[in-house]
Amino acid sequence: MTTEVAVKPLEGEKISTRRNIRGSSLLMGGRFISMGVNYVVQVLIANYLSTTEYGAFAYALSLVALGETIVTLGLDRAVTRFLPIYHERDEYNKLFGTMVMVFSSIITLGVLAILLVQLFQGMLTQSISDPRAVALLTIMIVLSPVQALDNILNGLFAVFSKPKAIFFQKYILGPALRLVVVILLVVASSDVMFLAAGYVLSAIVGITIFGAVLWRVLREQGLIARFRLRGIQIPVREVLMFTVPLLASDLVYVVMNTMDAVLLENFHGLESVAAFRVVQPTARFNQLILTSFALLFTPAAARLFARGDREGINNLYWQNAVWVAIISFPIFAVTFSLAQPVTELLYPKYPESGVFLSLLSFGYYVNAATGQNGLALKVIGKLRYIVVIDIAAAFINLAVNLTLIPRYGAFGAAIGTTSTLLLFNVLKQIGLRGTGIKVFDMEYARVYGVILLAAFGLLAIQSLLAPPIVVSFVVAALVSLIVLTLNRKELRLEQTFPELMRFAPVRWLFRD
Repeated sequence: MTTEVAVKPLEGEKISTRRNIRGSSLLMGGRFISMGVNYVVQVLIANYLSTTEYGAFAYALSLVALGETIVTLGLDRAVTRFLPIYHERDEYNKLFGTMVMVFSSIITLGVLAILLVQLFQGMLTQSISDPRAVALLTIMIVLSPVQALDNILNGLFAVFSKPKAIFFQKYILGPALRLVVVILLVVASSDVMFLAAGYVLSAIVGITIFGAVLWRVLREQGLIARFRLRGIQIPVREVLMFTVPLLASDLVYVVMNTMDAVLLENFHGLESVAAFRVVQPTARFNQLILTSFALLFTPAAARLFARGDREGINNLYWQNAVWVAIISFPIFAVTFSLAQPVTELLYPKYPESGVFLSLLSFGYYVNAATGQNGLALKVIGKLRYIVVIDIAAAFINLAVNLTLIPRYGAFGAAIGTTSTLLLFNVLKQIGLRGTGIKVFDMEYARVYGVILLAAFGLLAIQSLLAPPIVVSFVVAALVSLIVLTLNRKELRLEQTFPELMRFAPVRWLFRD
């Protein structure tokens, strides 16, 4: 009896971790497709539009992100945090009450945001130097509530459906619609206003289809049959006590992703906004794996937390982090070590942006490679600590940008963003103390040591020898293969994807 009781939690922990990584890996594949298509879209836009037009478009998108944060009100986290717990406990009255609260709040705040931008259009024109940026914003502000609803729908699929549903709906449909818009833009020789309207229309079509599929999934699982309007219990206090304080988390990213554009436009014009913003999508590729794993990490960790299995959360956390660090390395190698030739290849109008790409990539990769520290702290409930470090990081970033951007322009913005990412990540790791999750597991010290040596070694080769771009890519691929081979045991492929061991090349690569 004693042996059975001791083994079952461990087996459950392994199964939960395995399912999380397998499901997350499917979403990672979807993210690769999605980001690949979106990246093609971004490169086409950057090379088609003039530098000032692209700067105006990027500026409007940054303010849309601010609007999305305000409209969401942190309620997207309520979906992935509370709904798995209510579902686990069969508390369907609270489950449906939370869904009603989330959707009604986002729709209400979204309409309000759209109206405010339209009403204060004249004031915005006076404060923004280029009227095109204001005209774009009046159209694209509709994306704020639409993208907020899209995030909610993704969370619902993560809780109630299989990852395959998210894969096809989010990572295939949405990017395909945006690609169609950009193709029409180029073929018809249209302007940036056409692009803005197309972005809005494609997003609306996407969430309409997404919502219809989700309704069918909920009905097939029998959840719709459990809906009772009179029995709905909206846990307002419980949800808001968790989500509203965490708006400070969103404030950090809003400050880093919006204020730099605002300050650059104010001190140096839209050309500087374009030079900085044009490489950010490339740098953010370093968080592709992290964000793919995050969607399923939260509900899995929430269920383990509900069971009191803190050891399971620790195992889930570090296996998740190691997978992210190793699989993300090829992206890091290209965007950090080969930043300058990659920038000159993709964005010939912006050769000076190579150093910005290198700096930003380092910050984003470090943030990704250390795992889901922010999500883990939120699931465990260390909200006060999260709020304090979020606000501190936001103010530090604002202070650094106000100091550096007026003098150094886009280079100052890159330094400010990167330094804030690194500081913020250190503070989150420190916050893991006392949660059951190790701040750093020395078992994986060799993994991170190999990664650092490989990245900076590749950077040294590029800086000293400046080989042709094709040769640089080949060397980066070989170095990435070496990193994977040296760290193959830490991935535990036989436990997570045993079916892959049937293939001879995989067996050869992962043999002991």
